[in-house]
Amino acid sequence: MRTTLPKSFDALIVESKLPVLVDFWAEWCGACKMVSPAISRIARDLKGRIITIKVNVDKKQDIAVRYQITGIPTLMLFYKSKILMRLSGALPYESIRAELEKHLPH
Repeated sequence: MRTTLPKSFDALIVESKLPVLVDFWAEWCGACKMVSPAISRIARDLKGRIITIKVNVDKKQDIAVRYQITGIPTLMLFYKSKILMRLSGALPYESIRAELEKHLPH
């Protein structure tokens, strides 16, 4: 069964029944490309526990400014609009997963 997601970023981070992992990235960012496979794996491994989305900071500058994204990649975990986690830099899968697990119900 496919879950219908709200159309806007704001609606998603407020209304989602699951925590939302946001990957702030850009096309030109080499470190973002290195992290992308880890984020894809996390989306698969934590399916049903989180929702994962990507926000291109060049196309969604208003969101990037609002959350003070000064370096990419930056990962943020939201639940009911509250920021649960913020990570920056090209981290490996294991580090990202370990940090996420601290904030997710088991």
